[in-house]
Amino acid sequence: MSKVQIYDKPMCCSTGVCGPQVDPVLPKFASDLEWLKSQGHQVDRFNLAQQPQEFASNGQVQQLLESEGVDCLPLILVDDRVVSRSEYPARENLALWTGSKLRPTGLPISQDGGCSGDSSCC
Repeated sequence: MSKVQIYDKPMCCSTGVCGPQVDPVLPKFASDLEWLKSQGHQVDRFNLAQQPQEFASNGQVQQLLESEGVDCLPLILVDDRVVSRSEYPARENLALWTGSKLRPTGLPISQDGGCSGDSSCC
């Protein structure tokens, strides 16, 4: 299983999912991280405002912060390799980088447009 590390911009809490105006990307990304954990991966998330020592102790992160500033955040590392920066990736990307399989989404649809009789959705 993979080790996934997320280095976030300074936020008010560990996930950024608080306050009067929540960026809609953050709850989805938090859900995607929970999904990664359920797949057996180690997920560690660090907030610059609350855990600056984690940023300082990682050479790659420190180097990117020195050269690009906080604009490189969020940084996503998988098995100590930077795979994404400056944006929160989609679940599909997380799955690709960790070798996880995504389950198909949606319900099976029959030829007449209704729910397929051989599925358990009806």
